[in-house]
Amino acid sequence: MGYTVFRRDELEFTAPSAGEQSRGIARLSEAMSQMRANIWRYPPGARGRRHAEHVQEEIFVVLDGTATLFLGDPPERVELPSGSVAVVEPGTPIQVSNAGEGDASVFIVGSPPEQGGADYLPDAD
Repeated sequence: MGYTVFRRDELEFTAPSAGEQSRGIARLSEAMSQMRANIWRYPPGARGRRHAEHVQEEIFVVLDGTATLFLGDPPERVELPSGSVAVVEPGTPIQVSNAGEGDASVFIVGSPPEQGGADYLPDAD
């Protein structure tokens, strides 16, 4: 039995390994074996890489601000204010962005904990 606690004021955000570098990521996955999870911080105008996961189901929980998700093909724009949750099935194209004036923080969980199993697609807009 074990557990790990992550406190908001102790999180360290670093630049992602690929994509737009203005975003920040707090990696939580090192504490997990059955899923992957990270908190992403999107400053105004930032966006992630549009992709479709091969096997991962993903959950997006907006902690702060408003995140915009572009879901499916053709992309449907979905606004998610703070407190909103979206569940995305494997194979569904998705792109996260922040069209707002303040930062948006999004807690993203994926299972199973596969890495590199995604197709990267052109941006939604």
